[in-house]
Amino acid sequence: MKFSEAKFEAMVLRGLFAACLLVSGLILAAMVVAKPAAVQLAAGNPVEALFAAAPSSCALPDLGNMVCIRAAG
Repeated sequence: MKFSEAKFEAMVLRGLFAACLLVSGLILAAMVVAKPAAVQLAAGNPVEALFAAAPSSCALPDLGNMVCIRAAG
């Protein structure tokens, strides 16, 4: 059996397609199976504690009707 250029190209393209299909399947399986840890952004911290950590002055320039949130102190 003699390989012609067309047969070689077809074989390379089939191999490339199979490799892409395999990699895509592995990525999909990893996304479906993954169990990421839950994120708790407000785990028992009151809002006042978050405002207390904020700077006491507004970092933005005075532009008229802009409102800066400041901690009550």
